[in-house]
Formats: sequence, C-alpha cells, structure tokens
Amino acid sequence: MSGIGSMMGVGRRSMMNAQTGLHTVSHNIANKETEGYSRQRTETYSNDAQGSGKRRIGMGARAAVVRRINNPYLERQLGNEKSELATSMGRQQGLMRLEQIYNEQTVEGFNSSLTKFFNAFRELSTNPESMPRRTMVKEAAQTLSNDFRNIYGQLREVDGDINSQIEISVNELNSLMNEVATLNTRVQEVELSGGWANDERDRRDLLLKKMGEIVDIKWAEGEDSTVTVSTAHDALLVVGGMAQRVEAVRTPAREGKSEGDVDVVFYHHDYADPLQLTERIKGGRLGGLLSVRAQELYGLKRDMDNLAFTIASEVNDMHSVGFNSYNQTGILFFDPMATQDGAAQNMRVNSEIMVDAGKISVARDPNRPGDNRVAIEIAELQYGKPLFDGSLTLDEFYNGIVGELGIKAQHVNHNVEVQGNIVRQLENLRESMSGVSIDEEAAKMIELQKQFDASARVIRTADEILDTVINIRRY
Repeated sequence: MSGIGSMMGVGRRSMMNAQTGLHTVSHNIANKETEGYSRQRTETYSNDAQGSGKRRIGMGARAAVVRRINNPYLERQLGNEKSELATSMGRQQGLMRLEQIYNEQTVEGFNSSLTKFFNAFRELSTNPESMPRRTMVKEAAQTLSNDFRNIYGQLREVDGDINSQIEISVNELNSLMNEVATLNTRVQEVELSGGWANDERDRRDLLLKKMGEIVDIKWAEGEDSTVTVSTAHDALLVVGGMAQRVEAVRTPAREGKSEGDVDVVFYHHDYADPLQLTERIKGGRLGGLLSVRAQELYGLKRDMDNLAFTIASEVNDMHSVGFNSYNQTGILFFDPMATQDGAAQNMRVNSEIMVDAGKISVARDPNRPGDNRVAIEIAELQYGKPLFDGSLTLDEFYNGIVGELGIKAQHVNHNVEVQGNIVRQLENLRESMSGVSIDEEAAKMIELQKQFDASARVIRTADEILDTVINIRRY
C-alpha cells in the first residue's frame, strides 16, 4: 500500500513540476518583447530515495527554483558599451547642430559675407570716387554685422537646446534612481525569503543600463542583493533602498560656460551644500552634451567674438586715419567695442556711414582724388595681414574654425558607427543567450505537456493497481 501511495505521490509531484514548467514557459512567451527580459527555466532536483539496505526506491523530482538565464559579465559589458555609445551620440547631436550653422557647402554661409565685405573694398579701390561702390561697401558691412549676430543667435539657440536636454536628462536620471532604490528593496525582500527575484533583477539591470546611457556610473552588488550606484568620482546616487537627488540649476558664467547655463548638482545631505558635478561628468548622454557645450560651443562663441572684435578693430584703425569724400578723417567704420566679450552680437556699422556712404574713408591723404590706399589696406586684411598674434589671417582663422568643427563631427560620426556595431554585437550575443525563442518555447511546451500526460498516467495506473489490491478478495 505504501509503495502504491508513493507512486501516486511521485506522479502528483511530477504533474506539479510539469505545471510549474508550463507556467514558466507561458511567462517567457508573454515577455518575448519585454525590454531587458531574460528567459527563465524551472530547475528540478531529484528527491532523496527511500528504503533500507540495498534497495532504495527513488521518490521522483521536485521543482526547486525558477532561475533566469543570464550572464552578469555580459550585462555589465553591454551597459558600459551603451554608455560609450550614448556619449558619442550626445556629442554627435550637438556637433550636427553646430555644423548646420557653419554649413558653407549647400548655402551661402558666413564666409561668403566675409568675402563680399572685403571684395566691396577691392571694388571701391578701383574707382574711389564712385558713390554706388561706396554704397556696396556699406551694404556688405551691414550684411556682415547681421551675419555675426545671426550666427551668435543660432549658437545661443543651440546652447539653450543643450541646457534643456540636460534638464530633461537629469529629471529622467532621478526617476531611474528612485525606481532602482525601490527594486533594491524588493529584490532584498524576495531573496531573503529564499526565492529568486528574476523579474525584479531583469528590470533593475535594464534601469542600470538606462542610467549609464544618461551618465557614466559605477555600480556594485552587495551581499544583501542590493546595488550601490555612484557617478562623477564616487557621488553616491543609490544606496540600498535610498536614492539621492540630482538637479540642473542655472548658475553664473565661468570658463567653459556661459551666463545662465545649467550646472548639474548633487544633494548628498539635506544639511550640506550641493556638490557640483558638471565638470566631473565624462560619460553618457550628459557627458556628451556637457563636453560639446564646454568645448565646441563655448569655443565657437569665443572665436566669433574674437573674429568680430579683430575685424572691427583693424578696420577702424585703418579707416580712422583715412579721408572720406568730404576730406574728413578720424571717423570709425564700426561702432567701437571696449572688450572682446559679446563682440559678435554687438558689432554695428557706424550710424554716420549708414546715413551717408560718402563718409567711408578711401584716401590716405586729403584732397587726393583717386587715392585708394586705405581701401586697399582694408581689402588686404582678408588674406594678406597676419593677425591673431601674427599667426593667421582673417580668412585662415575662420576657415580653421569651420575645418576643425568638420573634423570633430567626422570623428564623432565614426565613433557612433563603430560603437553602434559593438553594441549590436553584444545585444545579439545577449539575445542568443537570454532572449526568448518562440520555437524553443513551443518545443518545451510540447515536452512539458507530454510529461504532464505521462505523470497523469502514472497516477491512473497506481489508482488501478490500488483498486485491484482493494478488490482482490473478490476474485
């Protein structure tokens, strides 16, 4: 009787094992498209055999644990590579916007205005007494100063867009930090009770990757199954079930940052001053955006101010010693600017010249019709006179700005392509290991269904045997 009962128990446990396996398979199929999900498998262990002496009877199997198929090393590597890709993509996004401003191939860009301005003086030098050509100089100068302001305005728009994206990224980071802290608590509760927090761990791994895409992070799992996350030289973002707070705040100007640009600050204690993380962040989307703002964008603003201030100063120096149509001297061509800061947006043609082009100085000496020496000197500023500490002409300086920007954009595009290929390879590797295959799950389902049917047959057979034993006295 006890042997028959044991047979029924083995069959019953086998049916339960098959049922647990079918539930796991259905869970896998339902999560086929869930981002970051790792397929799960029910692991069964053989029960201890019973009996005495040489005869030991097996007692079937038990479903011990449902475990996810996951490679922690691969997950960490994939997170690191995604963070590198996000850094390059953040830089690519910013540099693409800057390239559009300095597009000299498909549209008439700033270089065209610069050339037209100096060409207008060259044309004027061929006929110094021509009022139409003086008017051309005035209009070309007005166009040049307008283009300086337009470019500076577009640079400020890019600056504002980058600041907006930084604020959005910081808000997203705070949301992810809070969810990771919540998952830390849930994982700890499940696994301290003896279970495996498969789905919670999958979600937490996914969130860690997403955090790494925003900012360069380091994380480690403790013995209590919680992860500690830090960034920017050990600023602790998540510790156990507690998340800290990061904010984007508007701060004054400094080297590499314009007035009103946001800084990323970290509140590590309510009673302590916030820690400024902006210059510490090197990776993720935030690192890419911050590097473009601090290096390329800030540098372009400074270069355009330098170019505008140099043009205005040099032209004014030459123009002020010349004589105009009225034999007057000492007139500035552009409004004077005290400092280089903001020169690009403050550049203006002298209002006297805007009213009367006859006040444009062309001659070196008074009462010398045909004297064109001042016009020639100004025209030669574009190519002939080394400026900027005697190293570059105006044309070389501007072309250097555009060329360097193009090289950096090309370099970051290459990095995005290469890093994207690495991430895709790792994602394919992860998918082959942890991803859900519908064909494989369907085959497993059929296998478990057969196991369930066979286990039911064992119970049915044991029941028939028991019935025979009970009714044996009738025969």
